[in-house]
Amino acid sequence: MRETVTFTSGSVDHYYDGFGMLDSIVPKATCIIITDSNIADLYKEQLAGYKTIVLPPGEEQKNIQTITSIAEKLVAYEAHRGTWLVGVGGGVITDITGFVAATYMRGVPFGFVPTTLLAMVDAAIGGKNGVDFGLQKNLLGTIRQPKFILQDASFLDTLPALEWSNGFAEVIKYGCIFDNALFDILEKNDLEYYRNHREALTTIISRCAAWKNKTVAADETETGVRKLLNFGHTAGHAIETVHSLPHGQAVALGMLIACIISEKVSGIDKEVRQRLGHVLRNYGLPVTCRVNIDEAMQVLKMDKKRNAGDVDFIVLEQIGTARIQRIGFDVIHGALIIFNDECNS
Repeated sequence: MRETVTFTSGSVDHYYDGFGMLDSIVPKATCIIITDSNIADLYKEQLAGYKTIVLPPGEEQKNIQTITSIAEKLVAYEAHRGTWLVGVGGGVITDITGFVAATYMRGVPFGFVPTTLLAMVDAAIGGKNGVDFGLQKNLLGTIRQPKFILQDASFLDTLPALEWSNGFAEVIKYGCIFDNALFDILEKNDLEYYRNHREALTTIISRCAAWKNKTVAADETETGVRKLLNFGHTAGHAIETVHSLPHGQAVALGMLIACIISEKVSGIDKEVRQRLGHVLRNYGLPVTCRVNIDEAMQVLKMDKKRNAGDVDFIVLEQIGTARIQRIGFDVIHGALIIFNDECNS
């Protein structure tokens, strides 16, 4: 099955028929797969016959040195402007692949095969590609859409428990900012339910992907509504950097901090944060952390969404409705103090 989503810069074909159809989308002879060693080891049979570039796994690979190394390998493969790059992996791999494809020979065609829940519902969708620089996540990057995204939920059969939780942090985010009915569904179930009910899981993946595509189609370059997708990510990225937490865990904590700020600036009831905490726990995500506030604020003040003395922050008006609001760094600092105090109580 193929579904085409149109953006300002072009269209993306979404396929749902499994990895086996990759060769019918892009012939092996014109394709180079970028993946990590975990996927290369687990799926040797599926990757047989493809030219591959295999990276060590992990966020620490998202740097300009990795990009240079991949470019050297592409030159060795004699890759040209007609060569396709296909990222097979999680968000790190799709970010790296998209960045390389946007810059190698000033642009080559590329596609993604996401293998993690987080990548399926969020990271592989929307055209953002980039690498980290210093303490800043994705400081160097592009917005360029893949030509296709090939979804194959069978990759989740080998997904570690931690990565299931990481993915559900983004699923929960969609419920918070767009879809109160989705939040209610998540509230009634838990991580184990979706690990054991594939049909329900694929419905959730499709629902979240639709929200991401709809939002990006309305604002591809993130000047308006696309910023809503950063709910939980402003404080979350700082916590991720300072405490070396997995992305989903950091976003979970960032959403709780965003709720504290929302209580102050939009007047939501504290019950919203309590409900969110309950859902996060049910999906194996943390709700407490002793944040190093000084270091987190240093990272926050270099956030890509910052202005002179404040930052474009996403606050909730209620579950399912969010807005963009400029928030002073002093307000964020105060929320971090409250968060730490409540973690210690």
